[in-house]
Amino acid sequence: MSLPAVLVAALLVIGLAPISPALAQPVPGGARGPAEVGVVELELSTVPFSVTLPGRAVAAAQTDIRPRVGGMVKEIVYRPGQRVKAGDVLYRLEPDTFEAAYAAAQAELAGAKAGVSTAQATVDRYARLEGTGVTTSDLQTAQSALAQAEAALASAEAAVQTARLDLDRVEIRSPIDGFADVSTVSVGAIVTANQTDALTTVTAMDPINVDVSESSARILRVRSQIDSGALQRGERLEAVLTLENGETYASPGTLVTPGQQVSTTTGSVDLRFEFGNPNRMILPGQFLRVAVVVGQQKAVLVPQRGTERQADGTLTAFILRDGKAHQVTLTYSGTHENAWITTEGVAAGDLLIVDGLNNLTDGAEVVPVPVTINAQGVVEDVTDDAADEVDTTDEADTADEAGATEATGTED
Repeated sequence: MSLPAVLVAALLVIGLAPISPALAQPVPGGARGPAEVGVVELELSTVPFSVTLPGRAVAAAQTDIRPRVGGMVKEIVYRPGQRVKAGDVLYRLEPDTFEAAYAAAQAELAGAKAGVSTAQATVDRYARLEGTGVTTSDLQTAQSALAQAEAALASAEAAVQTARLDLDRVEIRSPIDGFADVSTVSVGAIVTANQTDALTTVTAMDPINVDVSESSARILRVRSQIDSGALQRGERLEAVLTLENGETYASPGTLVTPGQQVSTTTGSVDLRFEFGNPNRMILPGQFLRVAVVVGQQKAVLVPQRGTERQADGTLTAFILRDGKAHQVTLTYSGTHENAWITTEGVAAGDLLIVDGLNNLTDGAEVVPVPVTINAQGVVEDVTDDAADEVDTTDEADTADEAGATEATGTED
């Protein structure tokens, strides 16, 4: 028999030989034990109670700059966008006409003073000579002339003061501290007193105000919580601002104007908060979000990572009880950092499952592994004790599998 024929015969014999039941039994090990899940212990915490409201930035002060005298613009002193102080010169008009008017008023004043001196001398002389060549009627006439001269002097003094004011107003000054806008006129332009069009605008932006509107119904609910003791009221209302780019503004705000009445159209109360704005990060007209801190409350914080929003809108989470995962429905009153402020559904001391939630079902057996969650909501830092627990569990599972295999082999 040739060599290939011998190999074929041997293979046929092997193929027809009976297979031992022990060898035919699949080796266990494909079946897995309880899944490992990361858990954190919930604690009762004191957290700020805040409400987030839309707001709009409003300048603390804003004024249009208009000339109070007419003339031609001789000089634009300021530079747009730079800070100016109250009293700083922004524009200068040609002063020639006003200087001449001021000089004429001073001349009138000098003449009026001379007239008073002459009239006073006449009255004094007539008073000495009354009854000896000067009648009482003459003295009264002289006294009347003195009164007219004094009136003329007062009018001349007022004219000088007016001319002085007009001459001073040739220099147009800023009435407030702030930042001046681009000029609407150029050198050589003719302006008139108290004209409608402003030459520029000065805006005060440090501090800056943010106006918000709050529902009167929610204000009543908050007051009820304070009265019941569920909420501890703070010493004052503080506001935390969120900028348009999502960043939190560093400087907190304070309430400066509480609302005194409810709008008949919106049912809301207007509030104004003040924020420091030295770097002009906030500009008038910006729309912002304001988190108003009303007070503090005690609540259980549930990390948002360990929760899930159901189709009907309810918020659920899994907690560990008796080695099994139990799904619970949460009631919350807001958020704090990366956690829900819960009022019902969980309690302090419960073990919340935050990792290994994929395909997790209610009542499933699980093995807990303690974990922590950082400020960004990421699970990290498995403790050494937890790692030892995982290793012990793995070794126990391996030993159980080996024992099961050995028992199967003996039985066969």
